[in-house]
Amino acid sequence: MTLVILTVVVIALLIAVLAVFLFVIGVLLNRIADNLDDCLGNVKMIAGQAEVIIPDVGRINQTGGVVAGALPLLIESAEGVTAKLAPPKEAPRHAAPMAVPAGVGYLDA
Repeated sequence: MTLVILTVVVIALLIAVLAVFLFVIGVLLNRIADNLDDCLGNVKMIAGQAEVIIPDVGRINQTGGVVAGALPLLIESAEGVTAKLAPPKEAPRHAAPMAVPAGVGYLDA
């Protein structure tokens, strides 16, 4: 008899824990649904604002293509200019360390 009562209590506790778990999941899903609804409103607002520039997107893409096509030529020109403006490279000189006069940077007592 004790085993039957204990089994019923354990099953009741299991059902209670599952109910709490499902409640928490439901609250989280409702919060996610609210956030997605806010995101949908933002996307609709952005789409409405973007309708103004949609006819000009083709021209924007064409201009971007022209600029992208000109980049290699611009890079070559820039490299040529920097090569002309750069000072000539000298061989590194290994100078002997200079002697520091006594008392420079030190307090004499």
